[in-house]
Amino acid sequence: MVGSAGSQGDGNPMAGYLPVVPADVADAVERVAEECGADAGSVLLAAQFIVAGVVAGFHESSAGEGTWRQVIGRVATDPGRAEALRAWQGVGAQDQVSAERVAGYVLTALRALTRDPDDAHHARSLLSPAELALQLEDFSGPVRPLPDRRFHELFEERVRRHPDAVAAVLGDRRWSYRELNRHANKVAWSLHRRGLHGEDVVAVVTERSLEWLAAVIGVFKAGGCYLPLEPHFPADRIATVLTRSGSRWVLAERGVPHLTQALAGRDGIELSYLDDLLTQDGPEDDLGLAVAADQLAYIYFTSGSTGEPKGAMCEHNGFLNHLLAKIEDLGIGEGEVVAQTAPQCFDISLWQLVSALLVGGTTRIIGQEVVLDVRRFLDTLADGAVQVVQLVPSYLEVVLSALEERPRELPSLRCVSVTGEALKKELVQRWFTAFPGVLLANAYGLTETSDDTNHEVMDRVPGHRSVPLGKPIRNVRVYVVDERLSPVPLGVPGEIVFSGVCVGRGYINDEARTKAAFGQDPHRPGERLYRSGDFGRWLPGGTLEFLGRRDSQVKISGFRIEIGEIENRLLQVPGVRDGAVVTAGTAERPYLVGYYTGAADVRPEVVREALAGVLPGYMVPQHLHHGTELPLTANGKIDKKALARMAAEAERTAGSTGFRAPQTAAERRVAALWAGLLKVPLERIGRGSRFADLGGTSLTAIRLAIALDRVVSVKELAHTPTVADVAALLERKAAELPGEEPHGTGSAG
Repeated sequence: MVGSAGSQGDGNPMAGYLPVVPADVADAVERVAEECGADAGSVLLAAQFIVAGVVAGFHESSAGEGTWRQVIGRVATDPGRAEALRAWQGVGAQDQVSAERVAGYVLTALRALTRDPDDAHHARSLLSPAELALQLEDFSGPVRPLPDRRFHELFEERVRRHPDAVAAVLGDRRWSYRELNRHANKVAWSLHRRGLHGEDVVAVVTERSLEWLAAVIGVFKAGGCYLPLEPHFPADRIATVLTRSGSRWVLAERGVPHLTQALAGRDGIELSYLDDLLTQDGPEDDLGLAVAADQLAYIYFTSGSTGEPKGAMCEHNGFLNHLLAKIEDLGIGEGEVVAQTAPQCFDISLWQLVSALLVGGTTRIIGQEVVLDVRRFLDTLADGAVQVVQLVPSYLEVVLSALEERPRELPSLRCVSVTGEALKKELVQRWFTAFPGVLLANAYGLTETSDDTNHEVMDRVPGHRSVPLGKPIRNVRVYVVDERLSPVPLGVPGEIVFSGVCVGRGYINDEARTKAAFGQDPHRPGERLYRSGDFGRWLPGGTLEFLGRRDSQVKISGFRIEIGEIENRLLQVPGVRDGAVVTAGTAERPYLVGYYTGAADVRPEVVREALAGVLPGYMVPQHLHHGTELPLTANGKIDKKALARMAAEAERTAGSTGFRAPQTAAERRVAALWAGLLKVPLERIGRGSRFADLGGTSLTAIRLAIALDRVVSVKELAHTPTVADVAALLERKAAELPGEEPHGTGSAG
């Protein structure tokens, strides 16, 4: 057998990762070694060096670019040899890649190397045909034919089958299938008669309501492209989205605060109010317009890395495929109630809104004011007989905490889908402890891929260290690839990319960003491919594990670090419920700061010790902060921008001499409440301390309002950020109620 220095010996744990080299390959190795002026051990080490880079996944391969001959020359030097051996030792850390497979990769590399030493070392895949077929074929979602109908046509069939069944409910209001269809048809006929053409973008600016549902279906019926806008968006945001999307049509409810300002000077836009459309005389029957499967269905705008929003375009066939996958995988059946909880500009809002309508079920729209009051939300789930609901993990944790404080039954609930953030195993354990008979479905996907592409439907806690993303849904192909879009070995980290009916068209009127993320599937010519920027790996059995984001990579002390990897380890620390890592400091001297929630006894030093046990020292956050909650965005995801601001503020105020302790009884009362709610030492809270900087979120603001006997509202608290501000507000409220003791001057208990 050909051997490399440092790779032989009975006591070497890496010896099993090397192949038995056939005689013909060994002879070829000797020949190449002579041609390159090196020894045979250097040739083998060159193959090991390249394999080590491949098995390391998306981490930088220190071998770089070049030919096999150049790699041999590099490892033939003392520094190159030491570098290659260090890389090879790291192969053993890949817990999902067997020694037998690695040995196979080394043998494949040796065959490629000896065939043509002047070939680029990355020109050919090291994976066997069987492993490639497993990833490209067997790990794809099941192939199922799509009906030659659009969503709204299938909905119309349901209207004809049971017109008087309840289609949608909001509070005490409810519409039957017949009523909903009639209202949607009025919207559709109005748009059609005024000249709407296929794929014209129609912005819908309403609260989440029954009228919103009618508008969405009406846009589809008229052949338009649905574009959601939230009525409380700033004028600039509304104007930017309308401009970028090229929308000429706006359907709105009355009283949208900034709409007039947003539309100022835009003569080409036609504004219609929904109450006018739904009450006007006119046809109410189905239009029957032809809408193609590859016609544009909707656009959702997401925040871009440049700060400019980007509008992801998705087609009807991808939209319908996603709806049918939800119905199949979550088991949504006739007569069942699906909760609609997500804000309308969050892509998951759409399947929540309309999936039940394809099977004769009911959509229960739950308003945002109810979602923000957890007890009312649980009442609505119970009283509304909701069977299926989707939540982000951060909100699911709040729900579980409320249920632990005040247990109650949710008799109809059958399945909870979780999406938007990494789902922690500890949260899954808590869920099944509370509701052992209710399914928990981890859903993963992106706006650009018609929403969710993977489902992991669980009836128990998974055995893996983390919660998998699950298998691809129907008609979806998922690959895990390197930077050249070549599949990486099974169990090795790589970028998650998508192919199939799910992939949208790109970003509207944004050619540069479309080219950067969308392309052609190299394995299936003519089909679109989307590069997600997410990293993951295949687990045994074809389920996907999420490992972080490409754009969360940073360099600390010269080392390239994937923050998602640190967060993954943080979430595995016993007792940690949620966590996130951000960078602070300057561009020249950045450092890592970690934030986490969990049990009170999981102190920062405990977490630091746990992380130091599994990560290099340069990957352990310099500062770790424990809190009761992490700040969330409007979509319920962890707000990393807010965490970064908190880290910067902590750095700015460290050692500050400007601290002023609370002075009045009201200020001391507020400070004590903050300390209890935010789990912050009372001595750290001064008159000028800001609620958000100490970890306050919209959810803790609700709890603060309750603790203050609801004398103030959450909206008022949002405009009083400091202890002194809140105390002053309480005193003003007390002054408005003569004869009553001020609420702000009681005890903290």
